[in-house]
Amino acid sequence: MVRTIGLLFLVIASTLLGLCGANSAPADAQQSGSGQVWSLTTPFGIIYGIIGREVVDYPTARAAGTIVVSTGQRRLYYVLGGGKAVRYAIAVGMEGYAWSGVSTVTAKREWPDWSPTPGELKRFPTLPRHMAGGADNPLGARALYLGDTLYRIHGTNEPWKLGGGVSSGCIRMSNDDIVDLYNRAKIGATVIVQR
Repeated sequence: MVRTIGLLFLVIASTLLGLCGANSAPADAQQSGSGQVWSLTTPFGIIYGIIGREVVDYPTARAAGTIVVSTGQRRLYYVLGGGKAVRYAIAVGMEGYAWSGVSTVTAKREWPDWSPTPGELKRFPTLPRHMAGGADNPLGARALYLGDTLYRIHGTNEPWKLGGGVSSGCIRMSNDDIVDLYNRAKIGATVIVQR
């Protein structure tokens, strides 16, 4: 039985690697948003993939440590300096909830608790009033709190939604990416959210 399951896993993995290639989405994959998330329908169900973070050329006069969110590109850039930045895939606010402006990172939390805002509870009255941090929590593995706003840059337990406009204004990242950003970003870092 174990051998059969192992063999089946190898066949599936080989098939997927043949379709997907080592570092790219399958040619026939469905693209979402600006391309960060792909899905592929197979006989075994839908398989999702996320195009991961990468260091890119990013000429800017902004100081190293600045976070720049491009809601139109569905990308977040962490400025490294020397014309480079780490680029991450993100999800942004749904239509009517997107915002732009300048803030600062005022707090950082690991596996943060979540309490929906009054606006979220009005739109979605069946939401829990409070949820302890953990794998099922919609804030994911880490959160960076922005100024005195209700907005955060945080992880997600729904990574297939990356690339979309799905939140109430918060910036969502995969849990792997928010952990990476959390480890880089400092309290007091400037955050610029722009189209």
